[in-house]
Parts: sequence; structure tokens; C-alpha cells
Amino acid sequence: MKTLVCTKPGEFAYEEREKPVLQKGQAIIKIKRIGICGTDLHAFEGTQPFFEYPRILGHELSGELVAFDDAPGFQLGESVSFIPYFNCGTCIACRSGLPNCCANIKVCGVHVNGGFVEYLSVPSSSLLHGEGLSYDELSLVEPLAIGAHGVRRTGLREGEFVLVVGAGPIGMGVAEFARIAGGNVIVMDINDNRLAFCKEKLAVHETINPLREDALALLKKITNGDMPTVVVDATGNLKAINSAFQYMAHGARYVLVGLQKGEICFSHPEFHKREATLMSSRNATRQDFEHVMESMKKGLVKPATYITHRVKFDKVKEQFESWLKPETGVIKAIVEL
Repeated sequence: MKTLVCTKPGEFAYEEREKPVLQKGQAIIKIKRIGICGTDLHAFEGTQPFFEYPRILGHELSGELVAFDDAPGFQLGESVSFIPYFNCGTCIACRSGLPNCCANIKVCGVHVNGGFVEYLSVPSSSLLHGEGLSYDELSLVEPLAIGAHGVRRTGLREGEFVLVVGAGPIGMGVAEFARIAGGNVIVMDINDNRLAFCKEKLAVHETINPLREDALALLKKITNGDMPTVVVDATGNLKAINSAFQYMAHGARYVLVGLQKGEICFSHPEFHKREATLMSSRNATRQDFEHVMESMKKGLVKPATYITHRVKFDKVKEQFESWLKPETGVIKAIVEL
């Protein structure tokens, strides 16, 4: 089968490899769609934490179930996706119902080889029924689940002001599920095109570009002087993460969905006097995946909105690097097999 391997930062190679053979407790998916994630882009440019090369990327996937062992309720030929965070089931996180942050986690396409392949073997326990959704829609469940999980971490209450920093696909997902949860959503980014997309396509009423606007003054005005009680970073940018501490209301919760390699730095007195809460949000759980799929079926989230670029599998190598460039205008690129 044809396989695309990231051999080192900045370099891909197509290879021919053997199709996976069905093993106990595993399922084999014939891949139909691959969503290109920020993780894939960061791995390609060499900035992704917890990463080793060579690696087959890809974890936003959908396809046809062609073989399985121990997957009750599933049928051969049905459309499926899967939860790409393979957990051990025995560590403290797994025993506490937190498989998304398993101490021994193996994320598909990050710690183990992923879905830039024609056929992929995954644990049967990770499978998700297609629920009548298209291959395109199913490939976008995972990134949206990241956003849904981040919102669930905030404990968002209806009517709260939510500042989402970063208008990439993950930040957009956070904004969508914050809106669904009843939050008053404000999106901050330095890319005006993405801010316009949020207003036009995602019904976000308030946006801020801190490069050309006084962000602090605008936030005070929008929130009637209170400041946001929920702040979510979806940039993974150190400067943005550190800057957002100043945007918190007293008693606010700050959730880091984005990830970067450096150290966070903030004023302890300013943080302390707010009795603020700082949390991370990693991956997502089955509950989040199911919430996303139900929201799609109800029309609360429209995945097609996000897809701006589409390419065949044999053209990924020549197209991939362009998706790192802001001028390309990529929100979500989809690979078709």
C-alpha cells in the first residue's frame, strides 16, 4: 500500500509498505479522508513536542471498516472514524476515567504511525460508528472534539464571556462549542481573514486583532468592565499564552488547549489576587466525540464550513508545505483517497 512518511523536519517520502494484517482486538480501516491538523504541520516544520522521526502523520481520519476483531455492533463496510488516543487502561489517569491524558498514551500519528496510508490498523475499542455522517464530516470530528473538550474543561456557564485566543481550526472549534454552551464568545487573532471567517461563518459577534486594536480596552468595553470569566488559548504561541493572563476577570478560568515547548511566565500577584484557575486541556474523550457528532447531526456545527482546500493523496507531498503559509488561506485541508 502507498504510504507517506515524514522522514525528518521539512521532508516527506512516498513508500510502498505491506497492508496491515488483522490482529486480536484490532480493526482495519480503509482510509477515505485525512484532515490536516496543526500537529501535522508542526511535526513537518520540526516544532511539535513529544515527536520523533521518521513518522507517518495523520489522526483526523475516516474510512470504511474492512476487518475487525472484538468490535460488537460494528459491520463490515460501514463508515467509521475512531478516537486516535490509544490509552493503556491501567494508569492513574485511565483508572480515573481520563484516558485522554493517559500516562502511557500513544497518539496516532504522533507517538505511533498514523493515517497517511491506504489501510490503518487501530484498536477495536477506539472505533466510532459513522452515524450517517459523510467521510468529510467524520474526518472533522476529532479536531472539533478537541475544542469541545476544552470548553467542557472551562465549566462554562450560560451567559459568561469567553475569550478564545487563536482562530485556527481548534480555536474555531472552541468558539463553536462555547457558543453551543451558551457563552458570549470573543475571538482574538492577528489574522484579519480568520477573524472575518469567524464572524461570517461561525456567528461570532466580537473579534479583536491585538496588533491594531487596544485589546484590553476593547475587552473591558465588551464585558461591561468585568473582563472575560473564561479565557482559552488555542494558539500554542508563547507570547500569546503569556499575554492572555492580563485578560482574565477576577475569579476567571484560563484553559490552555494550545501547546508549545517553552515556559509560561506570569505575575503571581496578579494571578493570585484574581483567585484565578489555570488548566490544560489535552485531547478529548468519547463523551466529547459523541457530543460533536450529535451537534453535527442537529446542524449546530457544519463541518463543510471549515474545508477550504482539498487534495488527492498522491499530491500531498507537493502541496503540504504551502499550507504552512498564511497567504494560502487554509482553514482545513482534506486529503482524499
